[in-house]
Amino acid sequence: MDNQTQVSEFILLGLSQQPLQRELLFSLSFILYLSGCLGNLLTILAIILDPHLHSPMYFFISNLSLPDICFMSTTIPKMLVNHLCGLTIISFSACLAQMYFFIAFGAADSMLLSAMAYDRYLAVCSPLHYVTIMGVLRCALLVVIPWISANLISMVHTLLMSHLSFCTNRIPHFFCDLNALIKLSCSDTQVNEMLVLVLGGPVVLISFLCIMASYTPIAVAVWKVPSVQGRWKAFSTCGSHLCVICLFYGTIIGLYFTPASTHTTQRDMAATVMYSMVTPMLNPFIYSLRNRDLKGALKKLFIGNPFAKPL
Repeated sequence: MDNQTQVSEFILLGLSQQPLQRELLFSLSFILYLSGCLGNLLTILAIILDPHLHSPMYFFISNLSLPDICFMSTTIPKMLVNHLCGLTIISFSACLAQMYFFIAFGAADSMLLSAMAYDRYLAVCSPLHYVTIMGVLRCALLVVIPWISANLISMVHTLLMSHLSFCTNRIPHFFCDLNALIKLSCSDTQVNEMLVLVLGGPVVLISFLCIMASYTPIAVAVWKVPSVQGRWKAFSTCGSHLCVICLFYGTIIGLYFTPASTHTTQRDMAATVMYSMVTPMLNPFIYSLRNRDLKGALKKLFIGNPFAKPL
C-alpha cells in the first residue's frame, strides 16, 4: 500500500527498444495505417455516392469501414508521432480516453461483423424473404445496438480503471491497453479482470460463434450450386471472409481470454498488431474491393459521375 501512487502521466515504451526494429516497425505501421484508412474511406465514399449500392449488404460494409478507420486512428497516429518527436509521454486522462475509444471501436467492429454474417445468411438461405426481413428498421437496429453496447462496455472499463492506483507509469506497449494497465496497478484488480471476461465474452465469443453459425448454412448452400465456377468463386469469397474473421477473433481470444501465465510482452504486442492494424487494413480489400459492383462504383468515383441515377 505504501508504494501506491496516483500517476499523472504514463510513458509508452513502444513496440521495440531496438533502433533498427523501431525504424522498420514505424515504416510498416505507417503503410498499414495509410492503406487501411484510404481503402476504408474510398469504400464509404463509393457506397454513399452510388445509388446502385444503397442496399443492406453495402450499408453494413460502409458501417464496418467507419469503425475500422476510427479503430486504427485511436492508436497508430499517437505511436507515429511519439516515434518522430521522441515524446513517449501520455497524460493519465488521455490514456483513459485512448483506452475508451480503443475498446469502443473494437467492440463495435466485432458486433458489426456478426451483423454482416447474419445479413449474408439471410441473403443466401432465405432470398425470397430477404427484402422483407432486412427492412430499414432492422438494418438500423443491427448498427445502432452494437454502437450503444460497445460504448457502454467501454465506459464501464474506463470508470473502473480511473479508480485504480499504479506502482509504475511505464507501459510496455505502444498504446494504453486494458490488460497492460491492469498489470501495472497496485490496487485490487479482481473486478477489472472479471469484467474483461464477463463483458468481453459476449462481445467476442458469442459474436464469433454467431458468425460461424451463419457461415455453416451458407457453405452448404454454396456447395449445392451446380456451376463449378460459381461454386469456386463463392467459396473463395467466403474463405477470404473467414480468414480475416479468424485472424481478428483468434488474436483477441488469445490475448484477453487465456491465462496470464501464458503471456509474454512480445506475444501480446504481435497479437495486438494483428487485430488492431492488419485486419482493419484487410477488411476493405476482402469485403469490398473484391466485389464487382463496388469496384465499378470506385471507377465511377474517379473517372465517371458518381451521382448518376439508376435506370
